[in-house]
Amino acid sequence: MIISRTPFRISFFGGGTDYPAWYRRHGGAVLAASIDKYCYLTCRYLPPFLEHRIRIVYSRIEQCQTVDEIAHPVVREALRFLKVDRGIEIHHAADLPGRSGMGSSSSFTVGLLHALSALKGKISGKRQLARDGIALEQERLQETVGSQDQVCAAYGGLNQIHFLQNGDFTVQPLTLPRSRVRELNAHLMLFYTGIRRTASKVAASYGTATNIERCADVLVRMREYVDRAVDLLNSRQSISAFGELLHENWMLKRELSDKVSNPEVDALYERARSAGAVGGKLLGAGAGGFLLLFVPPDRQAAVRARLENLLNVPFKFEFSGSQIIFFDPEEDYARLEKARASQQLEGFREMEIEPG
Repeated sequence: MIISRTPFRISFFGGGTDYPAWYRRHGGAVLAASIDKYCYLTCRYLPPFLEHRIRIVYSRIEQCQTVDEIAHPVVREALRFLKVDRGIEIHHAADLPGRSGMGSSSSFTVGLLHALSALKGKISGKRQLARDGIALEQERLQETVGSQDQVCAAYGGLNQIHFLQNGDFTVQPLTLPRSRVRELNAHLMLFYTGIRRTASKVAASYGTATNIERCADVLVRMREYVDRAVDLLNSRQSISAFGELLHENWMLKRELSDKVSNPEVDALYERARSAGAVGGKLLGAGAGGFLLLFVPPDRQAAVRARLENLLNVPFKFEFSGSQIIFFDPEEDYARLEKARASQQLEGFREMEIEPG
């Protein structure tokens, strides 16, 4: 049995420039951090003594005989991608809801690839995990998603990530004093709006090759905020300026598409600002999910009271990325599976017993 633990992320600046339709022409960069909220994937080879060969447990339960029957697209394609042809059981659990702007889909993808590779006895490096996650989501599943989430999930940490025109990426951890990292973390608040959405549908309004050049001026300016934020964090400038950059960037991001925000989110953001938040943004593609706010510690109680109907999620940065946290070698059922496949077994059935 294998258990992988993969972090969720918060993205500060540069989102949108991590879409291949953009960075393969212009290059891109983001400033993002992983946090101590996680996706857990448990995988084990399934003993060949059950009616089903494959069991997948997430928000629903799937019990199948073949990979082709699996409804969950990421699980199905991950098993094909890694050529897993054994009976298998996969369980998913998470600290935060999905479709909420925290990169949960990519954390699931990277965590699953990590666990399945470990189950096959292979050690996966962070770069390979990120690359495989990007390939699975963008190429095999043809989803309109960026590339930062997979990198954040695999690497962990507070990083400036550059996306190159040749399709590759570089990860540059911010080498800040511990006190500066703590100061930044202490000024951040996370609230769940309760609005769930599918990121690829929102991103399709600005992240496709057809639409992205229309947003070129905005994306160029958003890319510049990455360097400005990194320079600020590395300076002795007041940390409050980071919140001001977040506000400016959020106002700019709203120009990408009318789907990035909505009146409900706008009202929440203005309430937070009136209570003392300096800046903030919706995480992920937009439209709903988690609202990240930059709030001085002495104003956080007021902001929390002003947003009393929203769930506040405390968090800390994490620096490990996807990890295998449990590994227990188990009996190899490959020979028994092969023998069972050649048998004509009686079907599993209920015996009806007359009462009395």
